[in-house]
Amino acid sequence: MPAAPSVSNSITVRLQLPARATAVSELTTAIERSGGLVTGLDVTASGASRLRVDVTAAARDTAHADEIVEAMRSVEGVEIGKVSDRTFLVHLGGKLKIESKVPIRNRDDLSLIYTPGVARVCQAIAENPADARRLTIKRNTVAVVTDGSAVLGLGNLGPLAALPVMEGKAALFKRFADIDAFPICLDTQDTDEIVAAVKAIAPVFAGINLEDISAPRCFEVEARLREELDIPVFHDDQHGTAIVTLAALRNALRVVGKKLEDVRIVMSGAGAAGTAILKLLLKAGARDVVVADREGVVHANREDIVRNGHDNLRWISTHTNQAGRTGTLKSAVAGADVFIGVSAPDVLDGADIATMADDAIVFALANPEPEVDPAEAARHATVVATGRSDFANQINNVLAFPGVFRGLLDAASTAVTDDVLLAAAEALAGTVTDEELNPAYIIPSVFHPDVAKVVAAAVHAAVQKPRDTDPV
Repeated sequence: MPAAPSVSNSITVRLQLPARATAVSELTTAIERSGGLVTGLDVTASGASRLRVDVTAAARDTAHADEIVEAMRSVEGVEIGKVSDRTFLVHLGGKLKIESKVPIRNRDDLSLIYTPGVARVCQAIAENPADARRLTIKRNTVAVVTDGSAVLGLGNLGPLAALPVMEGKAALFKRFADIDAFPICLDTQDTDEIVAAVKAIAPVFAGINLEDISAPRCFEVEARLREELDIPVFHDDQHGTAIVTLAALRNALRVVGKKLEDVRIVMSGAGAAGTAILKLLLKAGARDVVVADREGVVHANREDIVRNGHDNLRWISTHTNQAGRTGTLKSAVAGADVFIGVSAPDVLDGADIATMADDAIVFALANPEPEVDPAEAARHATVVATGRSDFANQINNVLAFPGVFRGLLDAASTAVTDDVLLAAAEALAGTVTDEELNPAYIIPSVFHPDVAKVVAAAVHAAVQKPRDTDPV
């Protein structure tokens, strides 16, 4: 199914056209016939015979944007001027800046915030390091760390190409939780070097958000940093996705009147996100889960796992599939109540979804192209969710990580436990009331005013409870 025109691929075109009565309608008709979506049209100047117009249109992708421009050019008398990609305009110069919280107006101000006054603060922190949370940016600052090895769904692009994503993440931290986050893109993909670099910069931060680090290295990086640092370490690709997925599944099960402990769940994807979702599902009470990867259903006797499977696959094989199912993803889905995909596009079709149990739930979260066409899935499943913003029920990590870190920082937490993750998921699910709940609304909007606050409060409370579990 071709993607719909999106603001993420929108362009603004400055052009001139004849001042005839039908010129503007001819222009918009040409754009619409080319498959574009006009979202703005402003006449910015006028003369006796010509108009200058700025037209904004949404496209499917870059190639489609070029087609739209050519369609405009085909209108009689149109002269194309500047063509601006709105996404690139937003990113010009970066999306972040640093500002001082205190004025520097005169020598007195300078003496207070810098030398000689700052020396007294340095000495106080040296005598009592805990004062750093009170007297510096540390208490409200998170490092967003990547090696650029798994950028979005684009692959190993490296640290420079990952920087726009990390900047965006930092902007979201500020917008939704008033946390000062800073992008750290490391020019190494060596596990030991990543761990050493993060440990070296950790004194500045009250938390570490790992991002876009490929599996299976991401598991070791997170585990070692959690062991060696005294601040919380959170891999959003794993645990942010898991929190939002569990919250959405809780509400989807409310819609269909089923219980987590009773349903059969089939998952596609055994990487970072899939493993974290699985662990949180099991923590929440799921009992019957089968995981498939590109080699088929994961089970303890599968030859590649017995011979050379990495630790993560071995763990999955011993904690799932208690019935010993084998075969393909398609065969595993038959009769299942729930499908959760965090893998690759088009691994299933509508006919496969039709073999699932009555009132099936389908979460096809691969982005931008899901595991199954959502429209096809909706013909057979009662609830469908994706990772995309152009369908109902978007599973979006923005619903989790700002509130999670807000709660961790406010509680001066030193770790992220499975109880924290579960509390965040339950709180997020609870933001959808019984009156709001329906098959097309199982998870709130990222702009819901209460989400970050509710999640933060739940995380804060979980941190304060006696810890009887190890971090996941």
